[in-house]
Amino acid sequence: MNILTEDEIEQMALQTLQEQGYEVMNGATIERAYNEVVLTNRLYSAIEKINSNIPADIREEAVRNILRVQHTNLLANNEVFHKYLTEGVDVKGREGEQIKTFKVWLIDFKNPANNDFLAVNQFTIIENHNNKRPDVIIFVNGLPLVVIEIKNATDENATIKNAYDQLQTYKQVIPSLFNYNSILIATDGWFAKSGTITSDWSRFSGWKIPNNYGQSQRIVPTNTQRIDPTNIVSEPETLYNSTLFEKEPTQIEMDVVLKGMLDKNTLIDLIRYFIVFEKTKEKTIKKLAAYHQYYAVNKAIQSTVKASSLIGDQRAGVVWHTQGSGKSLSMVFYSGKMVVTPQLNNPTILVLTDRNDLDQQLFETFSNCQQLIRQTPVQAENRNHLQSLLSVASGGVVFTTIQKFMPEEKGGTYPKLSDRRNIVVIADEAHRSQYDFIDGYARHMRDALPNASFIGFTGTPIEKEDKNTQAIFGEYVDIYDIQQAVQDGATVRIFYESRLAKIELDPEEQKIIDQRIEEVTEEDELTERQQRFAKWTQQEAIVGSEND
Repeated sequence: MNILTEDEIEQMALQTLQEQGYEVMNGATIERAYNEVVLTNRLYSAIEKINSNIPADIREEAVRNILRVQHTNLLANNEVFHKYLTEGVDVKGREGEQIKTFKVWLIDFKNPANNDFLAVNQFTIIENHNNKRPDVIIFVNGLPLVVIEIKNATDENATIKNAYDQLQTYKQVIPSLFNYNSILIATDGWFAKSGTITSDWSRFSGWKIPNNYGQSQRIVPTNTQRIDPTNIVSEPETLYNSTLFEKEPTQIEMDVVLKGMLDKNTLIDLIRYFIVFEKTKEKTIKKLAAYHQYYAVNKAIQSTVKASSLIGDQRAGVVWHTQGSGKSLSMVFYSGKMVVTPQLNNPTILVLTDRNDLDQQLFETFSNCQQLIRQTPVQAENRNHLQSLLSVASGGVVFTTIQKFMPEEKGGTYPKLSDRRNIVVIADEAHRSQYDFIDGYARHMRDALPNASFIGFTGTPIEKEDKNTQAIFGEYVDIYDIQQAVQDGATVRIFYESRLAKIELDPEEQKIIDQRIEEVTEEDELTERQQRFAKWTQQEAIVGSEND
C-alpha cells in the first residue's frame, strides 16, 4: 500500500499551481536575506511594468512605504497594506514645476495575467531567533499574499485542524510575513479550508467551482478547465446555485481550492473586492467572502449592469441566500464592487428595508465596512432628508425605510427626485407583503426614481403566487438554500422533535377565548384578514398557556 508523505502532497500542490500558470520555485534557490519576506526585485520589476508612466523615484518611494512597518499591531499593519494593495500607494512628487500626488499600483487589476505569480515551497524565515518554513507561499508581484500549510491526511495525528494551528503559530513567531497576507489556506492534502489572519477555526471554509453558469450539470474540475467567474454571462432566470457545484466523494478539496480560489482571475478579484475589515467598537475582523457570496455577487453585478442599461428593464433580480449564510455581508460586497463598476458610472445606492430595526442593523454593517464601499453611508432621517440625499448628480450610499416614500398628502404623488439610470435600489427581504409594490410605497418610489434599477436580497424563498416581487425585481439571480448551507457548514442543521404537549386551561379562560372567537367569526362573510386573525387568536391562547 502506497502512503503519501507530506512532502509528496506539497509537490502535488505545486504541480497543480504550475498547471494554473504559476511559476514554481524552492525557497532555498532564492537569494535574499532570511529576515526579508518580500521579494523586492520582483516587486520593483512589477511596479515598473504596471506604472511605466510614473517617475522612477516615485515608484521607489512607493516600495519604501510598503516595506515600512507602521504599527506594532499585526492586524493594523495588515489593514494598511491591504489598502495599498487595493487602492494603490499615494506618493507626492514633482511633475515639472508642480507638486502632485501620484497613484502607484502594486497589482494590475485590469489585466490579471499581467502580474507575476510565483509559488514557493520551504521559504525560510528567521525572525526573533525563530526559524520557520511555511509549506507554500504564493507571491504576487513579489508580495507574499497567500500562505498554505499542509498536513498529511494519512497520519492520524496530523489533521487539517493541525494545519490551522500551525498557521496561528506562524503568526506569533514570524509576524512580518503576515503583514502582507491576504488569505490563509489549511489542508491535509484532501480537505482544504481558507480564511484570514483573524478567522477562528469555525470561520475557515471550503471552496467550490461552478460547472457552467446557467446550467445545472455537475462535473469534477479537470486540470484543463479555466473558469473566469468575473466574465460570466447568463440570463438571471436560469441561475440556480445549489445545483451548480460538484459534491462527489472522490473530489479532492485541495485541488478545488487551488484550481478555483487560486485561479489567477479569481484570486485577483477576491483580493480587490471580497475582503473586508469589519470594524466595531470592540474589535476589527478581517473577513473573506465564501464561495457562494463570491459567485452570487459577480452574477448580481452583471445582472445590474444589464438592467440599468438603456435597453434594460430595470429588474436586476433576486438573490436568495438562506438565513445565517452572510446575506448582509453579501450586500456589502455587492455594493463595494458596484461603486467601481465602470458601466454603472458612479451609481447612487439606496438600501431599502421595511422596519427601523433592520434599517439600523444594515446601516451599522455597511458603516463598519467603509473601506470596501469607499464612502460613508448615510441614514435618511425623514422624507425631506431622503429627498436631499437622492437629489445628487451621482454617488452615495443611502439607507431608508420604504415608509419614507409616502406623499405628504394622502392620495398625492411623490415628487420626482432623479431621472438617472445609475441609481440602484437594494431591497432587503424583497418579497415582504408590507412593501405593497403595485399600489403603495413602491409605486411612489417609482414616481420618485423612474429610471432606477431594483435588486432584492432575501433569506427566505419567494412564494410562486407572489407576482408583485417578480414585477419589480425579476427572477432569481442566485440561490443558496438551507440544504447547501448545511452541507457547507455555513449554517447549523435544525432538528425538530415532534411531540404532543399537555394543555390545561382554566375553565374561565377557555370561556373567554370561545367568546372572543365567536365575536370575530359571527358574520357570515369574513375577510381573509379576519379569518387569519381568528385562527391566530385561538393558537395564541393555546401557545401562551402553561404546559408540562
